[in-house]
Amino acid sequence: MQAYVIRRLLQAVPVIILVTLMVFLLLHLTSDPIALMTSGGEALDPQQREALRKELGLDKPILVQYGVWLGKVVQGDFGRSLKTQRLVIDELKVRLPVTAELGVISWLFSVVIAIPAGVISATRRGSKMDLTATVATMAGVAIPSFWLGIMLILLFSVQVRWLPAFGFVSFFSNPVEGFRHLVLPAFSLGLGAAALNMRQTRSAMLEVLSQDYIRTARAKGLHERTVVWLHAFKNASLPVVTLMGLQIGRLLGGAVIIERLFAIPGMGRLMVDSIFFADFPVVQACVLIVALCVVLANLATDLLYAYLDPRIRYA
Repeated sequence: MQAYVIRRLLQAVPVIILVTLMVFLLLHLTSDPIALMTSGGEALDPQQREALRKELGLDKPILVQYGVWLGKVVQGDFGRSLKTQRLVIDELKVRLPVTAELGVISWLFSVVIAIPAGVISATRRGSKMDLTATVATMAGVAIPSFWLGIMLILLFSVQVRWLPAFGFVSFFSNPVEGFRHLVLPAFSLGLGAAALNMRQTRSAMLEVLSQDYIRTARAKGLHERTVVWLHAFKNASLPVVTLMGLQIGRLLGGAVIIERLFAIPGMGRLMVDSIFFADFPVVQACVLIVALCVVLANLATDLLYAYLDPRIRYA
């Protein structure tokens, strides 16, 4: 197992390098940070522009710039923001926990709603509950998260005024206010994931419930709840776990829009603002963090397979 984990981590290195290199090239080929930095202030003459470009290292070839950035990252130095002149690592220490809290709550919401709904829908196939769950699933997949967020703000913040529309309070510092501030963005972000998880759970359960060993378990007189959750769901959970692991990247990507919509000071909002300003160090650091999260989530999903299915062994 240890050798497998090390091998997977080593395989992730070229993936992360390729992702960050592509983003680095796109940013440098489509934007000029010097022009954006000086657009709102006093105009600089060509000599001053070249001096500033040399100071920031932008006069070197792109691949050399990337190599310098990568070398500093390995040492834990993400550079300074071109916009605020603050250390990028300090920005991430403030913004990353906010996005992590939103993402975890959204993911938990999708799991808690989807798995029971999918199992119940599969065990009561063709019933009104199954039809309702299927319609709700299609709606959840079709509705864009930003449109849903706007509708939730209009209903719960503007009309009935039950929940705040903007801002963020950490759940750990104030659980009540944290829940009130996160329930709308978490629902907006997690509904699509919940719909996909529910559909995958129902499909996998229907396939497993038709197997011979399920009929055998029922013939032995086992309680229906034991048959469904202990025998059927455990064997049907592999594709569901795969989908849930892949949704980590989807939730992080959706957080960019949701954080902007609900004025949440997280990493997604930081990334959008940095892209508009061509703040290369901040964008690169955010992309690196997202890539690491996706890689680690996929690794954790693979390791979970061995627990769910004892036949799986990693050499």
